[in-house]
Amino acid sequence: MLEKNRPILVTGAKGFVGKNLCLALRARGYETVLEYDMGKTEEDLKAYARDAQFVFHLAGVNRPKDPKEFYDGNSDLTTHLTELLLEAGNRAPILLTSSAQVGNGSDYGKSKALAEDTVFGYERHAHTKVYVYRMPGLFGKWCRPNYNSVVATFCHNIAHDLPIEVRDPGFELPLVYIDDVIDCFIAAMEGNPLTDPLQPAYCAIAPIYHTTLGELSEKIRGFHESRSTLAVPDLTAGGFEKKLYSTYLSYLEPKEGFRYPLVMHGDDRGSFTEFLRTPERGQVSVNISKPGITKGNHWHSTKNEKYLVVSGKANIRFRLPDSDVIYDYHVSGEKLEVVDIPVGYTHCITNEGDCDLVTVMWVNECFDAEHPDTFALPVEEKQPPFSF
Repeated sequence: MLEKNRPILVTGAKGFVGKNLCLALRARGYETVLEYDMGKTEEDLKAYARDAQFVFHLAGVNRPKDPKEFYDGNSDLTTHLTELLLEAGNRAPILLTSSAQVGNGSDYGKSKALAEDTVFGYERHAHTKVYVYRMPGLFGKWCRPNYNSVVATFCHNIAHDLPIEVRDPGFELPLVYIDDVIDCFIAAMEGNPLTDPLQPAYCAIAPIYHTTLGELSEKIRGFHESRSTLAVPDLTAGGFEKKLYSTYLSYLEPKEGFRYPLVMHGDDRGSFTEFLRTPERGQVSVNISKPGITKGNHWHSTKNEKYLVVSGKANIRFRLPDSDVIYDYHVSGEKLEVVDIPVGYTHCITNEGDCDLVTVMWVNECFDAEHPDTFALPVEEKQPPFSF
């Protein structure tokens, strides 16, 4: 039974997965996370191996100058870690990150295979549990670009207006998102691993997303262009595009890349500025009106809108085209209320305060200049209005 006040060891703690994992563990209440990485000493590792109730062994080497370093940093380090655990009389379970490249004949694949053999041997000898993951491609925040992740490279380069190279647009990529990886890792530590149905000795990560280099590059380019198109990607919960968009945003340059201008259409009445556009969920805009100004006086056949006054005071008025009855709603930023603008009602909004009126407007259809669906018709008060 895990205790949240007892230490958990994470090797490779400063790497992409390690950094995300350490923060997630602390966020979930695990009080002591022992971070082992470059800069730590042999004595540190001995002490960590003695005290840890669980070990996430993420450390490894994948791009050395000398192939021998594959074995030093992957298989030999794993052997050394298990020896230190056994010497300390600690039978803590181990979660090992291996690679899908095991079996491809490379030194990297061979060194990872040896590391797997070591932890499976430790499992038998120590009568404990080990969890081995052969990792597919990863993506998510804090992954190093121009290194091992094509997603990180594409996101970084496109966000910084740098070129990318797509040699084979049809090349298929299986990808897993870092937050899903962390969820699966912590679930395994807490006794609920997801077993790989094709290789029962190994653990699996879900969901796995399948895309191609061409599709990936086009999606990320679309994110980059969305600041001018105002388009919002598909943000369906759990979807690949939602997670990819979150990843892309993490590569923006903090000083200048976090902000971008919008096009304000202004005149002596105020201004109108589009904010977001999506074909599935319509358009959001910000309307500013000077004191005494009335805007609108038109109706729509298929468009419906929602008005939210966030600053100032307004009178929003409605009338059916074939009726004398006028309805008005007095709203203000002091009490936030949404006013629906149904189809078929001519409507207008008047600033009845002494400062600028700021209204957030949502419409179910993005504006199309060729099919504006906007028909001029004044809202004229022909009899006392019904007030609400």
